[in-house]
Amino acid sequence: MVPPEVRVGAGYPSRQLAKAFTTASGHEDPETRRRAEERVRRWERVLTGMADGTVTVGSRTPVAGFPAWVTPEVVRGGFATGAAAAGGPLLPHEVETARRAGVPADRYALFRHHLTDAGLTELYALLDGGAYDVTLPEEAALLTVAWLLRAGDRLAALTLLETIHPFADRLRFAPRPAAARPPGGAVVHRETVGEVRDTLDGRRPNHAVATMNEALTVWNPFADELLTHWLETVEAGRVGSTEPDGWRERGAALLARYRDLAAVHTLCTKHRRPKENLAILRAALEERVAGRGLDPRRRGLLQHAVDSMVRRRGVPGSAEHVALRTAQAVNASRPALHALAQVLVARLADLPPDTGLPSVDEVLRPVTEKESRTGAPAGAEVPGALRRIVERALSAPIATLVERGLVPSAEVLAELVPQLVAVTTAEAYEDTALRTLMTAVYRAFRNRRSLLLLNLRSQVRLEELPWVRAVARYRSTATGGGPARTALVRLGELALQGFPGTILPNPLIQELSALARDAGLDVPFTEELAADIFMGTFSPKFGRAARLAADVLEGTLYERYYGIDYAAVRGLTEPDRFAAVCRGRAGSPAEGSWVAANGMVIEQAQILTTHNLAALVHPVGVDPAGGWADLARRAFTTVCRRVAQVEGNRRPLGMIKDAAYAWRQVVFFLSLCGLADQITVIAGIQEEARRHPEHVVRRLAPVLAGLRHVLVGGRLDDDSAPNARRLTGWSANGHWMRT
Repeated sequence: MVPPEVRVGAGYPSRQLAKAFTTASGHEDPETRRRAEERVRRWERVLTGMADGTVTVGSRTPVAGFPAWVTPEVVRGGFATGAAAAGGPLLPHEVETARRAGVPADRYALFRHHLTDAGLTELYALLDGGAYDVTLPEEAALLTVAWLLRAGDRLAALTLLETIHPFADRLRFAPRPAAARPPGGAVVHRETVGEVRDTLDGRRPNHAVATMNEALTVWNPFADELLTHWLETVEAGRVGSTEPDGWRERGAALLARYRDLAAVHTLCTKHRRPKENLAILRAALEERVAGRGLDPRRRGLLQHAVDSMVRRRGVPGSAEHVALRTAQAVNASRPALHALAQVLVARLADLPPDTGLPSVDEVLRPVTEKESRTGAPAGAEVPGALRRIVERALSAPIATLVERGLVPSAEVLAELVPQLVAVTTAEAYEDTALRTLMTAVYRAFRNRRSLLLLNLRSQVRLEELPWVRAVARYRSTATGGGPARTALVRLGELALQGFPGTILPNPLIQELSALARDAGLDVPFTEELAADIFMGTFSPKFGRAARLAADVLEGTLYERYYGIDYAAVRGLTEPDRFAAVCRGRAGSPAEGSWVAANGMVIEQAQILTTHNLAALVHPVGVDPAGGWADLARRAFTTVCRRVAQVEGNRRPLGMIKDAAYAWRQVVFFLSLCGLADQITVIAGIQEEARRHPEHVVRRLAPVLAGLRHVLVGGRLDDDSAPNARRLTGWSANGHWMRT
């Protein structure tokens, strides 16, 4: 059965436009307002395009007049704005190229220049030197033309030119110059040196910290002087009873110094508040110095202020008081973060901005005497907050970055993987210049934002780019997919070991799929589907993934816990039958959100397929170094952390969903263990649960009871264990874990 065409209305874009407009018109931060104004313009283009038909939401070719290979400008939710990402005004390097070549500053003139002898010579130099940056895939097109011409393949070059020529006046087809050749090999970095430098340069003085330091170094010591001055007048416990010789003169000098301090040190205003102790002492002193007596009210305030200051901190000069002020002075003397950030900016200024750092040690050394001119004292250490920013530029194998804690989540891992996969994929090109170029194309293509697609349409693939297709015959098959297979296994193990309680994010699944193709493996990796646009059907690969899961899990704890008949699943060869089984397992809620109902069906598909876990075991063949039992224990830590976030949460369903996904991985990992290990791990995770707060123990008790019940041969689909529950994340009628 062919599903009906589904179209998207203007409701979501309109809401996003309203949110952006509210931020742009009311936010106190100018930079936040500027970004919001840009979002307003983009959402306006989305709505205008939807209205006049130039934007078709849900299509692989969402922008009228552009083929699928053109990278569209995409905003949140996968909506195309109607503009091409490689279009828009000329960038500074294009303007400079036009000036240097003596041609008009427009895209078509630049396109023609690159095809002249002089222009091709420039492109050949970039190919050989590798000092270029391909941010968008289109920026590699003319370099590919140049490579083909130099290789003597004029037909392929002319065919490619014929394809891209109609867009030469609108799109950017030449690369951006870079300071240095990007590093080769299997090293990656989260951010470039230039990006880190910009982040550090954006650090501004912290007003709250500066205010606190002014209070500690200026106003607290001055308050101590005022207190000491008033303590000279104490007799029989009463302040102001006597005035030693010269007391008023010294008081007048204190007041004059106060006025000088107040004129210079304006951050802290606490001393101006009439009810503050310093203000009370100062006001009373002004009365005395002026020759006026203190009325009973002011005398009472003065006595209370002096008594409370002595009671809280001791008499100035006492051991207690000196210790307190010494500690405060140490805190105030710490160098400001913005001053240290400027030291780091200067150190990074002479490094290539478009690459990572092979080592961060030299950048993170203590401040030198010469560098102390910035305001950071010599010998000062770089604090953790700034160290972590610099470490984002560290270039190292992904495993090293994960071990050092520089990859905090599976989502960040997915952002880094294209750098690794690009190198592995490009190894099939024997020519060094072409291999470097295709590595850059792959990285740029993986930065392309996904479109919102309907009716089971698929995203554009790398092989559809005309310049990739033009050099396809120069890919060698001599490696037999060996490097890709090795990278696939390594990446799968890294994802499981680094984040055992997190499902594989879609960008990471894309990279695994690309590696599997290069390795010659037919692996049905399945993406996480969006419940709000789910149309009730699944592509054929979901059924294949479920049948593959049956090969791994039939007869295991996983099959029994989730009540699956994997023998029957093997017969689900039609997508409609697979979808029907998922709907049947999800049930038909009588009421509730249709999005939640969709989520329940999608979750059942994830349960049947294991959401790629079975595929990683077979045919990929991952074998975690610590063993499956270790992964189960560590995944349960994620379950506990997510369940702990349910209590008091106004929007707990996201935490419940993530807890259920992590729990599914616990059950999967346990199912690959022997019975003895299963018993040991279950005992261990029960002990782990008891170390958490009562509300976590209460919510997890029926879940753990359900696992124990299944382990000893019970079922969760009957009434044999009334206090046991099967944990799933989606519910259309209110989730039991919310209470």
